[in-house]
Amino acid sequence: MIDWKRILGIILIVFAWCSGLKAQQYKISGVVRDAHSQEIIPFATLQFTNTQTGMVSNAEGKYLFELNVIPADSLQVRVMGYNLTKMYVNRTLKEQTINFEITRSDVSLKTYEIKANVNWALILLRQIIKHKPENNYQKLDNYKYEIYNKLELDMKNLNKDKLSRNRFTKPFAFVLENIDSTSEDKPFLPIFLTESLSDYYYQSKPHKTKEIIKAARTSGIDNESVHKFLGGMYQNINIYDNFIPVFDKQFVSPINNNGAFYYDYKISDTQYVNNQRFIKLNFTPKRKGENVFIGDIWVHDTTYAVQKTTLSVPSAANLNFVRKVSLVQEFKQLPDSSWFLYKDKFIADFWAPSPKPGKTFDFIGRKTTTYSDVVTNDTSATNIFSDKRYPENITLLDSARFKKDTFWDNNRPEELSKNEAGIYKMVDSLQKMPLFQKYSNTIRFLATGYKPLGLLEWGPYWYAFSQNRLEGFRMRLDLGTTPKFNKDLYLYGYLAYGFQDHAWKGKMSALWLLKRHPRMYIYGSYARDLDNGSHYYDEVGSDNIFTLAIRKNNVPQKFLLVDEKRVEFFKEYYSGFSHQVSLVHKQVRPFEPLPTLDSYKNTTTTGDPLTSAEVEVKLRYAFQEEFLEGNYYRYSLGSKFPIVEFKYALGVPGIANSSQSYNKMSLSISDYVKLPPFGTLYYNVYGGKIFGTLPYTSLEVHPGNEIYYYNKYAFNMMNRFEFLSDQYAGFNVEHTIGNGIFGYIPLIKKLKWRQFWTAKGVIGSLSDANKQLNLNNGFPFKTLEKNPYVEVGTGIENIFKFLRVDFVWRVAPAALPDEPKSKQFGVFGSFKLQF
Repeated sequence: MIDWKRILGIILIVFAWCSGLKAQQYKISGVVRDAHSQEIIPFATLQFTNTQTGMVSNAEGKYLFELNVIPADSLQVRVMGYNLTKMYVNRTLKEQTINFEITRSDVSLKTYEIKANVNWALILLRQIIKHKPENNYQKLDNYKYEIYNKLELDMKNLNKDKLSRNRFTKPFAFVLENIDSTSEDKPFLPIFLTESLSDYYYQSKPHKTKEIIKAARTSGIDNESVHKFLGGMYQNINIYDNFIPVFDKQFVSPINNNGAFYYDYKISDTQYVNNQRFIKLNFTPKRKGENVFIGDIWVHDTTYAVQKTTLSVPSAANLNFVRKVSLVQEFKQLPDSSWFLYKDKFIADFWAPSPKPGKTFDFIGRKTTTYSDVVTNDTSATNIFSDKRYPENITLLDSARFKKDTFWDNNRPEELSKNEAGIYKMVDSLQKMPLFQKYSNTIRFLATGYKPLGLLEWGPYWYAFSQNRLEGFRMRLDLGTTPKFNKDLYLYGYLAYGFQDHAWKGKMSALWLLKRHPRMYIYGSYARDLDNGSHYYDEVGSDNIFTLAIRKNNVPQKFLLVDEKRVEFFKEYYSGFSHQVSLVHKQVRPFEPLPTLDSYKNTTTTGDPLTSAEVEVKLRYAFQEEFLEGNYYRYSLGSKFPIVEFKYALGVPGIANSSQSYNKMSLSISDYVKLPPFGTLYYNVYGGKIFGTLPYTSLEVHPGNEIYYYNKYAFNMMNRFEFLSDQYAGFNVEHTIGNGIFGYIPLIKKLKWRQFWTAKGVIGSLSDANKQLNLNNGFPFKTLEKNPYVEVGTGIENIFKFLRVDFVWRVAPAALPDEPKSKQFGVFGSFKLQF
């Protein structure tokens, strides 16, 4: 017998089910991302405003609503540590995509504080810290991986219509076609892109690293040292370190061993992915203005390893020219269950001053690095260190810069966007435009001081005009060759004329680069000019237009006319060791008030008493020192280790009228030491001895400073030629603290001033013979025997982002009754641009 009642029930159920399917006609989907880093936000809570309808995004940050009725006209997303974000929902569309880009919040976790007897977040933090040694991949004996690194720079907030009408930018209208059309609310123009693909090797004991760059491509720049610097080695950060570098500052890691002193923590979520449980730990700074982060960490609850972390720099952090910084690191579990870095991103919004008041140039830099083919604790990772084909820590293969597009298409872990792919073509087109080259050369001239003129270049321009009491108004013309003349031979010279002494001065030199890596060269020069008191590349001497109005009062200028011939041979080794052999013939002619040649005419029976012929050997050890290379010269980026220099010089009489016989030895050790969270310490300790009876021009004349521009390498409360020594020892210390006491003064804290202190001292003596020769000739030379010179200082830097003011006290020797107070205390200014 047919059960019509049951059949009818089934029909009604099926009908209702089908009607329901028909009614479920609205679909809303999308993805939740961090607005700055563009990283997905997994497990975000989405909810229609003022309703109970909601869901959680999946591990990929995606969500999908399938609804019979859209319950509200706005959808909101809530994630701890981020601002609540709402988006409009069109209630008439059947299907729509709503992507959320949410921004970090500076709200402290204390806002969400719940009173409890146990803070589970701190217990979790202690477990993370406890397991750092086994989870930190840099604690492995060795490893290797392939690394892909992409760095992009974009201009932000461009007004396409204004730029296309502007008379300066109108000729480059084709560039505006590359403006990102997917970001109409915040359009940006990609202007620079570099990519590199490398094999990276690491060994812990002894510590060694090596990177072999297999492929490198940079838009608009073909400089080997730039390719190396933009590779993978310089970009690494490690969340397991106690401090994380952000530009030149050290920020406290959220899993610092003393993290609870700097951060508030809260467990905000737990989720299961592939049957593994992960815990989300949010953190915010305890105090504003410190170098700390805001963000979150996903932690594997079995190994307490970091699976992913997102770090943002708070707006109150003491960084210059940076609006926002985000760092993202993601780890993957290897077959042996250990965790290793898989991906990291670094995103920074920069700004630069604009000629228009209240306006700025805005840029965004994006670095994306991916790691693949990881091998740990294997001889394949260590054999490379004995391979003589790769003696440098970073090797750029000869073929690296000539890879075809097909190579990049097959080896990138992800495709370039349309805008990124257009950068190479855009930059190539720009560089072929004469007008663009004109603009570029103008900017380069203002920044570097040099003006290219085909085979030659003029500059730097700040030497063109100056004035002093001896020469009066002085004009100078500098010319040098460019790589168009010869890429390994650099010829340089200048000619100067004083309108008061009616005398010509000048210099000519030649540098022949025999080898660039490791560096080897021959250098020769002839110069006849006044000594301007500058001995280091970043010192301010007297021969430039900027020192005319900043000389100390009542301190007469002192001049030596130096006639010098010099030949040098320099050779460097991959270990960081280098030696330099120099042959120098020098004739000196002092001017009053210094003792002149007449004071020494009777001190020798042969030759010129103020002429020397010298052989000097200089040995230098700078382990893993890095350089940024120019066409011929290079700029040191420093070393993580102390730099040691030893010099020995032998004076040989009887050569070209030389009369001085002596032996000179000196030793110096210098280093920059990072002391997070207490800034950076620079120190230089040095000493030397001179054997021989010599005029003051060949003794150690301790460096003084006679202008109100602070000199890092000189004693700023000492005059030039004030103290002489033939044996000496000294120190130079500068501690840059950071915020210092300004971090505790509310009004000043917003100015982001920074504090430092300095200390310099030297002790020395003169032999009786050198005293008799130099101290009784009419000039008040002094010695430091049993009476060392010491000066200390403090001050403020980062005033208006670039000004520094030093307050310096001369502690010893004690002031004489007739000496003015200006000999004991001084205020100095200088310029210092830094992040």
